[in-house]
Amino acid sequence: MGMSGLKLLKYVLFFFNLLFWFCGCCILGFGIYLLVHNNFSLFPSLTLGNAFVIVGSIIMVVAFLGCMGSIKENKCLLMSFFFLLLIILLAEVTMAILLFVYDQKLDNYVSTSLTESIQQYHSNNSTKATWDSIQTFLQCCGVNGTSDWGSQPPASCPSNPQVQGCYAQAKLWFHSNFLHIGIIMICVCVIQVLGMSFALTLNCQIDKTSQALGL
Repeated sequence: MGMSGLKLLKYVLFFFNLLFWFCGCCILGFGIYLLVHNNFSLFPSLTLGNAFVIVGSIIMVVAFLGCMGSIKENKCLLMSFFFLLLIILLAEVTMAILLFVYDQKLDNYVSTSLTESIQQYHSNNSTKATWDSIQTFLQCCGVNGTSDWGSQPPASCPSNPQVQGCYAQAKLWFHSNFLHIGIIMICVCVIQVLGMSFALTLNCQIDKTSQALGL
């Protein structure tokens, strides 16, 4: 690979990361908006706004390292970008394995957290808005059924007396969209591997070019 190949590779990596940096900005901005206006929350330890802020921040930092490392041909930044992507990829694989191994415990935790959040429906506007959105979208009521709400279910619950609980409906929705979710996750992993490959190739090419120029 000559100088033209090196330039092509570094600009491909630069624009590749620039696009993801803008995506990270959008995700971060949306997360801040949720935190300020209406922070959806069903779990005590996790809110939708916090999740978007964390994910957006990580994407921005990693993409920034990739952008600067490629355009400046900085080996230190490129390798930092490579190792961060590697850590994220390993974390994703580890999380997938843990979700598979502790599937039953996760089911119990989610079910318990959802049941606890019902108690906050009338006292927390964010929880109320989240439950109303979920029940309207999934056409469900409560965690396991209408009885979870006592004698007065919310107006967002369907009027059908045989309506299912939201937890069962959410699992059904997940299983029915499992193929699409799997394809998205595979695409994300492929993009991460390509980014790592480009960074490593560009790093090696910088070394070769420096040696050829006697630097």
